[in-house]
Amino acid sequence: MAARRFLYVFAGLIVLAIAGLFAYRLFAPQLFRFAFVPSAPFVEQMPRQAAAYADPAMWLARPGLGNSDAAQWLPAGVSPRTADRAATFFIHPTSYLTRAQWNAPLDDRESQDRARLFVRSQASAFNHLGPVWAPKYRQAAFGAFLTDRPEAQRALDAAYADVAAAFDRFLQEAPADRPIILAAHSQGSLHLLRLLRDQVAGKPVAARIAAAYVVGWPVSLTTDVPRLGLPACTRADQPGCVLSWQSFAEPADPAMIRDVYEASTGFDGRPRKGTPMLCTNPLTGLPGGGAAPSANLGALIPNKDLSDATLEAGTIPARCDAGGFLLIGPPPASMDSPYVLPGNNFHVFDYTLFWSNIRADAARRTAAHAAAQPRGIEKLLRRLGGRR
Repeated sequence: MAARRFLYVFAGLIVLAIAGLFAYRLFAPQLFRFAFVPSAPFVEQMPRQAAAYADPAMWLARPGLGNSDAAQWLPAGVSPRTADRAATFFIHPTSYLTRAQWNAPLDDRESQDRARLFVRSQASAFNHLGPVWAPKYRQAAFGAFLTDRPEAQRALDAAYADVAAAFDRFLQEAPADRPIILAAHSQGSLHLLRLLRDQVAGKPVAARIAAAYVVGWPVSLTTDVPRLGLPACTRADQPGCVLSWQSFAEPADPAMIRDVYEASTGFDGRPRKGTPMLCTNPLTGLPGGGAAPSANLGALIPNKDLSDATLEAGTIPARCDAGGFLLIGPPPASMDSPYVLPGNNFHVFDYTLFWSNIRADAARRTAAHAAAQPRGIEKLLRRLGGRR
């Protein structure tokens, strides 16, 4: 029943998003903004302290939630974890689509249902490593990304403040000797970038990061990565690094994303225009390059009536193009549906297309992180010694 609800909500969300994006292409941008940019005055959000996130009700996923933990969903045939090797902090993407407010209220059931959906389909890729922590936060409305009005930045700042408070609480409660996975998607990745810059770079916690998955948001190798405190991943078994990709089928038209990227400013204050985007191939864990369908260990594919999702291996390739976008070839026949955004943008599927590979990648980097620690090296040597 939970899987059925999960996928029906998913369908509803994408239909709404597609309607908006088609309106953008068919009508004037002003009409699109009118449909989504909040009309209400900005309401200052009272800052939350980390103590607020001591309340389990402030989380979509965390230890102790039992069956209501959204991140514990698994497709058929996948075994649950048997040991805790890492703690994951996951920031969900935009799920508040109305124009009633600049920041989503946490008692808005519709947006919370969508957020829970995303945690299930995306954050579940990390649940084999240990508990996943996914906070509720007063996310910026979808329309905040469609305007340069000052209210938009204030809404994003308020949303980030919640994320930062939740992260502080996560650090207080997650075991101090356990590696950390940071992961996010879309608006969540925008906040994760800021979290890396402000709360991780140059701080002791940086040494605990096994990997940071900044998915579905453009990241400049030149103006952003040097300020994140972690390098871009260059090896499949490299711990303590950043991965990012944005998925398109071919023929791809990423002009909408590229135009916004090139008009923006990087974390070092310089324009991003002309700088290369970070593109990690999730099938290989390497920067750039391509991989055949046989390298795909399993994509989450919904069935015909959207009542469940199953894993399908060996059907979807991936390659990074010269512009820094991840291309998956022609639209997969198994995903022939209206849920793909204009331009063959598979943004909503950035995690699900490569679910099993992300799972394997996170396990590999977590193991490498543990082995690089003094105690981990000692344990590895003892194991090797026992095999002689």
